[in-house]
Amino acid sequence: MAGDKEVGEMRGRQRRHATSVVMLGLTYVAAAIATLPLLFIILYLLRKGAAFIRPAFFTQMPMPIGEVGGGMANAIVGTLILVSIASAIGLPIGIGAGLYLAEHRGSRLANTVRFLSDVLNGLPSIVIGIFAWEFLVRPFGNFSALAGGLALGAMMIPLVTRTTEEMVRLVPTSLREAALALGYTRWRTSVTIILRTAMPGIVTGALVAVARIAGETAPLLFTALGNQFWSTSLTEPIAALPLQIFTYAISPYDTAHAQAWAGALVLIAMVLVISLAARYATRSRFGTAGD
Repeated sequence: MAGDKEVGEMRGRQRRHATSVVMLGLTYVAAAIATLPLLFIILYLLRKGAAFIRPAFFTQMPMPIGEVGGGMANAIVGTLILVSIASAIGLPIGIGAGLYLAEHRGSRLANTVRFLSDVLNGLPSIVIGIFAWEFLVRPFGNFSALAGGLALGAMMIPLVTRTTEEMVRLVPTSLREAALALGYTRWRTSVTIILRTAMPGIVTGALVAVARIAGETAPLLFTALGNQFWSTSLTEPIAALPLQIFTYAISPYDTAHAQAWAGALVLIAMVLVISLAARYATRSRFGTAGD
């Protein structure tokens, strides 16, 4: 009887090991399939646009449609300005709201804010652009970089809010209890202990939000409009890479199409560089917990 029991236990271990190997293999396959679209897009952009990336692309202004040469210096700077405005608005509000939702998860206000965040997260970007045009452009009578940044910031808020809430919820309750036992007030515990512990995950969510708004075109068509000249004024129309890519992509000239592919490649590279720099800075300061 003892021998049969050992044989049964051995077969059970073999069955569990085989199941674990199969499931691990399936997760590898799923992960590979999930990354295939990104790899395909990057390789296609490299094939179509890498040949047109030259120093002049980063230093010169766009040439008129149909003419060869020129660059997107104004669009690159404009994109950085718009993303900076949006981040300055969306990150503090989103992180603060997410922290409140996690720390007061059962309150009526928290449930309302969470519901509104989910609704806002599902709104098409062009709808946000129309609202921004109605309330930020039409009353002042002109398109502007500030209106574009505010529209993009509004898109960032729900993404950052929900990510912050989920990351804060992952922080062990014992850590919060230990801080309170040491005499920390609740708000000080939330800001200096909980938020700091969840910061790597929050930064990851913030980078996803930045990557999303950096490629948005529809809201900028109603707010920033685009500018073929050099402009860094917040109260005037400003150029942006997505708008420049859109303009070149719908033109009938092959040279403009090549510029559009090159601009798309630069846009992807900008998002990648920002992501890597932020992740490196975050890991250096806060470690890898929660990442």
